[in-house]
Parts: sequence; structure tokens; C-alpha cells
Amino acid sequence: MLEISSKDNPLLKTIRRLSQDPSAYRKQGRVWLEGDHLCRAALDRGVKPLQVVMTQALWNSAPLAWLDVCEQVFVVSETLFQTLSGLESPAQIGFVLDYAAEQKIQPDHPTVVLDRVQDAGNVGAILRSASAFGFKQVVAMRGTAALWSAKVLRAGMGAHFGMNLIEGAAPEDLSQLAMPLLTTSSHQGPHLHELWAEQRLPAVCAWVMGHEGQGVCNAIMAMAQLQVRIAQPGGEESLNVASAAAICLHASASVALLAPQ
Repeated sequence: MLEISSKDNPLLKTIRRLSQDPSAYRKQGRVWLEGDHLCRAALDRGVKPLQVVMTQALWNSAPLAWLDVCEQVFVVSETLFQTLSGLESPAQIGFVLDYAAEQKIQPDHPTVVLDRVQDAGNVGAILRSASAFGFKQVVAMRGTAALWSAKVLRAGMGAHFGMNLIEGAAPEDLSQLAMPLLTTSSHQGPHLHELWAEQRLPAVCAWVMGHEGQGVCNAIMAMAQLQVRIAQPGGEESLNVASAAAICLHASASVALLAPQ
């Protein structure tokens, strides 16, 4: 264990950049996880941190619990930890992880494609739904919010560590997927509940979720094998993209669960 008392410590400067700049992890080659829940979610998936940073109070309450997790454990005051935090109520622990940028598309993984989804909360919520409903891969097109930014990580609640995540993809990259490509549309295509009831919804597929205002781009829409509508008997014009994703992914998961073994 090493104590850090200076706010100008190089490690703390790096963490502040990671916490404040959504794309800093690409430049730094590091990811900052803040909070007990995210850190434990990473450990549960076999992720080993490069460094652990915690408050003096947490260290005093459990001085040996974290020594087996990582060779580098740093302790700072509560006041100094607050300078690292992006939360209104700062946590007491964080991990610095190595960022593995070069992930490859796995052709047979049930997939969610994010086409320029820009709100970090939406992106994190979709990742959380994807993980919950058995989708093993998320492919983010160029223009999508940074998957490993602090806000997306918090919204994802640990979902990142159970999936293959690809960033900066182009439409032509989707040809690598060996499964039907499905998009949502507010005005054309069969209704999702009808496809499910008629057993015409593929259990293994790639769902495309589009930009909050513009929807799925024309290039990807032209590649889709199926365009699907979500019934909205209440009369709203459209659904939030994260809500639409949860509905679609749950429908596919239901098909898989009900399929004969």
C-alpha cells in the first residue's frame, strides 16, 4: 500500500482526465471505474485492475481485503478522492484498468448495433439490457457515445465486462455478422408482437438501434433483412431508444428461452 497526499500526483492527474473527458481512455490506454459496484462487477468477470485507489477510511475498515486484488493499492484522503470523482456523492474506491481497443467482430455472437446513439445514459442502459437478455456483443458505429466513458460505465452497471465491445465501426463491417440484421421503424414493417406470436422472430440476430433523432442511417437500413415496428396503443410518436432496445432484446430472448432444446 502506498499513500498519495499530493493532488498533482501523476496517477491522480491521469484519473482526473479519465473521469472528466469521455474519450480520454483512448488516448491514455486506461479506463477508470469508480464505485464499489462497478469494481466488484469487474472482479466477478475476472478483470484484474492495474491500480486500486481508495480512501483512507475504506482502507482503515478493510486493510487486507484489497491487497490480493492488485499489486498496486493507493490510499488517498476523502478530500483528495473527491477531486477524482464524477459523482455528486463520491465513492470510496476506484480501479484503473487497461483499455483493450483492438476487439474483433465475432460473427456468431448475438449482437446489438448502435448507430450514432449519442446520449451516454441511453448507451449504458442499452448495454445493460443487452447483457441481461443474453446478447454477447455490441458494435458501436462511428458517432456513437464513447462506450468506456465514465457516464456510460455508470449507466451500464457492470454490463461491459460480459460482452465483446467494438467501437468505431463502419456500415460495411456489419457484413461480418452471420445472422439477420433487424432494425426498428416507426412507420413500416410488421409489428414486433405479431412476429413473436407467429414465431417469425429470429432467436439469434443483430438488432440495430439508431440515433435518437434521425434513427438508423440509410446505409444500414438497406442492409437489414427485417424492419420491425413496436406497437404503441397509447399514441406516442416514438419511444426512447433505450426503451425500444429493451423491448426488442427481451422479445428475442423470449424466443430463445422458448425454443425446443
